[in-house]
Amino acid sequence: MSEEHSFETMPPVSPNMYPSRIAVIGDLGLTSNSSTTIDHVMRNDPSLVLMVGDLSYANQYLTTGGKGASCFSCEFPDAPIRETYQPRWDGWGRFMEPLISRVPMMVVEGNHEIEPQVAEITFKSYSTRFAVPSEESGSNSSFYYSFNAGGIHVVMLGAYIDYNQTGIQYTWLKEDLSRVDHNITPWLVAAWHPPWYNSYSSHYQEFECMRQEMEALLYEYKVDIVFSGHVHAYERMNRVYNYTLDPCGPVYITVGDGGNIEQVDVDHADDPGKCPSPGDNMPEFGGVCHLNFSSGPAKGKFCWSRQPEWSAYRESSFGHGVLEVINSTYALWSWHRNQGAYKEDEPGDQIFIVRQPESCMPVLKVTL
Repeated sequence: MSEEHSFETMPPVSPNMYPSRIAVIGDLGLTSNSSTTIDHVMRNDPSLVLMVGDLSYANQYLTTGGKGASCFSCEFPDAPIRETYQPRWDGWGRFMEPLISRVPMMVVEGNHEIEPQVAEITFKSYSTRFAVPSEESGSNSSFYYSFNAGGIHVVMLGAYIDYNQTGIQYTWLKEDLSRVDHNITPWLVAAWHPPWYNSYSSHYQEFECMRQEMEALLYEYKVDIVFSGHVHAYERMNRVYNYTLDPCGPVYITVGDGGNIEQVDVDHADDPGKCPSPGDNMPEFGGVCHLNFSSGPAKGKFCWSRQPEWSAYRESSFGHGVLEVINSTYALWSWHRNQGAYKEDEPGDQIFIVRQPESCMPVLKVTL
């Protein structure tokens, strides 16, 4: 039997009640950098943890320490052993226990949770080890669901199953968003693993197909903030829609910097000679929808020649983020780099995110 733990649930649904702090972590793994990240998270004393995919990296346990093949079957496709090592998952659970034994943790799958097995079985560990409120939110899948945390409605989406407008996930998402009452849950937050907006060379435009399928729906229902991982660095975007600055678009934030074995990403697509080719970043699920920009500073190009105007801040460091929703209008976002372990832990990036729904109301045109 385990030790006895105390656990505090999330606040009830109300426009005046919010979790004190929401820690956002992506691509964590089980390394010394992961330990530093979780030490910092616990110091910040969150009341809710959002894990945006790539949790234990158990599928890399049998590779050459992250310096060789990114997956075992990539290097040895005919080997009988497949990509999972369950003791690694057990170790990761013990590693996380001091935090998640007392704080709710909500998860969404990443590419390292695919873990292909015989008979084409995938996501077995993710589906078995984590309980999420799929049924409660009207979803028939643990890959996408929603929940409320006080005055915040959070939507967790799956990037490694069908996300097309003709699919079940899209239909569920539209129905879920249509039920949101901003008078009760003013804030609308979404999360999934691979980012749509990303100025790093790594995974550049990798999930452009998903963006083209779903972005208009999130914009229509006024999603405020989007969290993703996958890129092993930190990046915060200005409010953006369809690659254009837009005060009504979400604030996209990439926090794939939890501490995984694959090291941090340092190259930007706009650095000289670092623009990937359209064939470099192939998604592990879905099609390829790479595009050249048709207007603006990157017109006619696949990559920007400078940091895109929608990219507000980026840094190649391990760390985590904290969201503090103050009321129905203001939220404070702070990103903490791991180097703070050696000095005063001040945020590496910090901004107020302000909701202004009255300025984004649809305009009705009347013909006389």
